[in-house]
Amino acid sequence: MNKLLLSFALGLFAVVLCPSHAEAQTTNHNFEVAKSLDIFNTLYRELDLYYVDTLDAKKNVGNAIEYMLGMLDPYTEYYADDNTEDLKQLTTGKYAGIGSITTYRKDLSRCIISQPFEGMPAAQAGLLPGDIIIAIDGKDVGTYNGTDNEEISAYANMVSSKLRGEPGTTFELKVYRPGTKRNYLFKITRRNVVRPSVGLATLAADSIGYIFLSQFIEGTSNEVRHAMMDLKQQGARSLILDLRNNPGGVLEEAVKTVNLFLPRGREVVSIRGKVREQNFTYKTTLDPQDTDIPLVVLTDEGSASAAEITAGVLQDYDRALIVGRRTYGKGLVQQSRPLSYKAMLKLTTGKYYIPSGRCVQAYTFKNGEPVHLADSLSKEFRTANGRVVRDGGGITPDMMLQGDSVPNLVVALGASEQLFDYCVAYRNEHSTIAAPADFRLTDEEYKDFCDYLKNNKFTYDRQSLRVLNILRQVAESEGYADVAKAELDSLEGKLRHNEDYEFKKWEKEVRQLVEGTIVQNYYYEKGLLKYELQWDSDVKRAVELLKDEKSIRKILSGEPDA
Repeated sequence: MNKLLLSFALGLFAVVLCPSHAEAQTTNHNFEVAKSLDIFNTLYRELDLYYVDTLDAKKNVGNAIEYMLGMLDPYTEYYADDNTEDLKQLTTGKYAGIGSITTYRKDLSRCIISQPFEGMPAAQAGLLPGDIIIAIDGKDVGTYNGTDNEEISAYANMVSSKLRGEPGTTFELKVYRPGTKRNYLFKITRRNVVRPSVGLATLAADSIGYIFLSQFIEGTSNEVRHAMMDLKQQGARSLILDLRNNPGGVLEEAVKTVNLFLPRGREVVSIRGKVREQNFTYKTTLDPQDTDIPLVVLTDEGSASAAEITAGVLQDYDRALIVGRRTYGKGLVQQSRPLSYKAMLKLTTGKYYIPSGRCVQAYTFKNGEPVHLADSLSKEFRTANGRVVRDGGGITPDMMLQGDSVPNLVVALGASEQLFDYCVAYRNEHSTIAAPADFRLTDEEYKDFCDYLKNNKFTYDRQSLRVLNILRQVAESEGYADVAKAELDSLEGKLRHNEDYEFKKWEKEVRQLVEGTIVQNYYYEKGLLKYELQWDSDVKRAVELLKDEKSIRKILSGEPDA
């Protein structure tokens, strides 16, 4: 009996004095954190004292931070004290400046105005794409003619920072306009620059409204609400919500956008992470705009984050038919945290889960690289009407559409300086053009464009020739180079660039690219979207579906085919 009591007492003593397994793990983790930080501090102090050259602490520690965060995921980022405005712009879509994209041109050794935004100071002042930035407030911004990418970036950032400033401040901008071969002086007043979320709201067909939503920032849901009201006044009785290439943004705006179509009190998205106190479920809190209007949502591989939540929630409640291609699969939550010396950290703190229970995250990260979940490992969930949906990677549309293939020629041409320069010259030579949906190049103008590319030595890396070169190397390593030389040479001759053939074969696609770029130089992004809408096969399919509302209702009801 005494031995039994002694054993019980010793056991109780051990429980009281020895930390639990969880406590031991926490203690060990905290010790490793403190130990590692102490080693890093000591290491850098020794380097700073004894290394043969003077070290740049900001650069070296910044590189260490970037490497460490890069091993986690692409969304956890460090913003130094002089770079926090970028984070503010990312979350709000706002900054103060002239409202234009500027680009460094290596052949000019200077920055140019590449895309003024509609209604913003740059456009209102009269700046045009292609204008070369010479001086700001009478001071030449200088040139950079080197090849170092970091120095190019530093030069471009310097020019960009001089164009930005406090709202209401005025400055003079001197540019050189290639088409006129003369300098222009503009007096510009900076202001808060906000690019609208709704890039285009129009009727895609009789009684079918179309809203292109490019991002989720502060005020996005109000933009969508007003767009819906305007379209209804124009006769819209059904709606296409285009979320293609929408990278997401502010979660709360996605919740409010969903609320336009769902009743008050519906669960929208839950956040779950390590810190339980930060777990939260968002619900609709407002009266909806319209819970009955037939709705098709377009998605593709560029639809991410808040865009995926919007599409996924509307799918889970069987409120909209999702059409297009599988979305990107970003179901991770980011939060901004203040650091010392006014620096900021944007870090991943949890995952998004939508009402069916799905997480839209497509992969995990190992050493910073994505590791995709196999489709065979995905789990089955149910929508409100019992339709089967799955997790393991983005939102899979209810109706899959094949994406339009783009020739390599068109991809390379779209990124070329020759296309940009031709369209700049066209803008300088023509004061006006037809409306976006009506503008077309004449046959003579298209020929002039092709000749312009030849004269300016446009070329691109053709994959067929690259594969042929690999085949030559393999043949040589296996001893067949001499035997197959004649056939390989003959094939190479057939694969050589033939501009006349290529620009004839892909004339339709090239014409659309050139015409769209020219339209954008006159009518900005909205004009480009109007031009592209008439060729958009996804939108055309959505229109066909909305013309047969009974079929949409049947799909969303979950009823089996008769």
